[in-house]
Order: sequence, then structure tokens, then C-alpha cells
Amino acid sequence: MSQTTLESPADLLRFQLRVAMTMEEDSLAALGELEQAASSADVKKMFRHHADETKEQIENLRKVFQVLELPESTAASPSTKGIAKQAESLIQRSAPALRDQVTLSAALGNEHYEISAYQSLILATRAQGAVDAVTLLTANLDQETHTSEELQQKLQELVG
Repeated sequence: MSQTTLESPADLLRFQLRVAMTMEEDSLAALGELEQAASSADVKKMFRHHADETKEQIENLRKVFQVLELPESTAASPSTKGIAKQAESLIQRSAPALRDQVTLSAALGNEHYEISAYQSLILATRAQGAVDAVTLLTANLDQETHTSEELQQKLQELVG
């Protein structure tokens, strides 16, 4: 279901939902790479935990497609691809002693993008009166917000 011109709020919502699915799939892949690049067991564990949550978020998005009676599909997410490329570049350039700080910083940037994506989706689904979809998307937003806070706290510990 490729559409070049978005002509209605429903078109925009459908497109943003497709991008969100790609965003979460990209995030899941990036979390594996961040886990491998991290130095400490504690930070690696954080990335594994967030990967588990990301799988739940993907399931919630699948349910949103069902609730909205839309075929499940994806759309390109250049933003998450760019965030992942930036993280990869920083990891390659960083000394091993900085790896935890670099990986946490990269993950935090991705979380902020995901938070804004969910905020937009929630507003659009609420406007359409799709209460069940709002509930699922809010659950994802809450997890993303909590993860952002955890990452920030761990990063603060590292930088002092």
C-alpha cells in the first residue's frame, strides 16, 4: 500500500503508523549493535531489557493496525537509519573506555525520536476516536519515556 500523496488525516496516520513499525524494527536491530558495543555488563543488560520492550511495542503496533482495520505494513524511516549510522560512526571513533557513554547517548537520542513519534500518533488516533489504539500507543509511549529516563540516569552516573 504505497501512497505518494497524503491527502487526509487518515492517510497521514496510516503513513506515520507504517513508519513507526519500521522505527521499532530499526531500533530492535540497533539495540543488538549497541549491546555488542557496550563495555559494561550493566549497560549491556539495559539494552537487552529494552530489546524485550521493543518486541512488545512491535506487538502493540500490530494490534493498532488491527484496531484501525489497516493492513500491517512498513514505510521507510530515514530518521532511525540516520540515528543508527551516527551511533555506528561514534562507536567506531570512540576509545573502549567511552563505549558505554557513547552507546547510552546514541540510545537516548533514538528514544527522544520515538517519544515524539508516539506523541504524534496518539494525537492523530485520539482525533479519530480510536480509543483502543490510543491505549496501545500510550503504553508504548510510557515505555519509551521510562527508558529515556533510565538511560539519562545511567549516562549521568557515567559522566559524573
